[in-house]
Amino acid sequence: MKPRIVVKLGTGVLSRPAGKSLDTVQFARIATECATLRKEGHDCILVSSAAIAAGVRVMGLASRPEDLHGKQACAAAGQPELMRLYAASFRKHGVNVAQLLLTHGDIDSLSRRQNARNTIDRLLANGIVPVINENDSVAVEELRFGDNDRLSAEVARLVGATRLLILTSVDGLQDAEGHRISSVSRIGDAIRLVRPDKGAESVGGMQTKLEAIRMACEAGISSHILDGRKPGQIKQALGGGDVGTAFPATRGVRGK
Repeated sequence: MKPRIVVKLGTGVLSRPAGKSLDTVQFARIATECATLRKEGHDCILVSSAAIAAGVRVMGLASRPEDLHGKQACAAAGQPELMRLYAASFRKHGVNVAQLLLTHGDIDSLSRRQNARNTIDRLLANGIVPVINENDSVAVEELRFGDNDRLSAEVARLVGATRLLILTSVDGLQDAEGHRISSVSRIGDAIRLVRPDKGAESVGGMQTKLEAIRMACEAGISSHILDGRKPGQIKQALGGGDVGTAFPATRGVRGK
């Protein structure tokens, strides 16, 4: 089996300021970087937010709604636009994509979990990049777990990933003086450094990312928090470069 990389893309990475529309330049660049990963022998699985941001424009709204039903309506309207951009961006590299909408219940249920794993395995075997999002139009988990952060860790464990890369709009974890921390071996210590600020368009802050990374690392999956607005971060992280914040696995055998 090829090494599997799960790349989680936050709303702030994929949308324009204030989360009112999608950033087509970002989609094109991310598709290029992931297509390169595939050529280098990796399987690439995306866990993507930003359906709500896409839906704001589709529904002609002035701003992102605050109420649950408004968010779910935006997600339903925006998900086709999100996938359209992924499909168009990857098609330029001769790569097709597939949409999977999951809830945490799909991961928790043994039979549904296995079905999800089988589907992803078959897609990857056929050279297709799975694009996974929470089923926001019917689920409320995002309000508790934060912008697909936990889902990305669950997916990484599900597929037996070798790496989890969480792309966000900041340059990794920062200390109290605002300096980037290049590597963290104790997640508990890192959580105490978390500052409460997050982007207006984001659902999850840094704490939800660290909690997701704790799940991945305990399953033997090395992880990274990277600045998804900077080109080349994925390749540099996989090559051992000093980018973002690295979190080494705390268990030697990957969980599945």
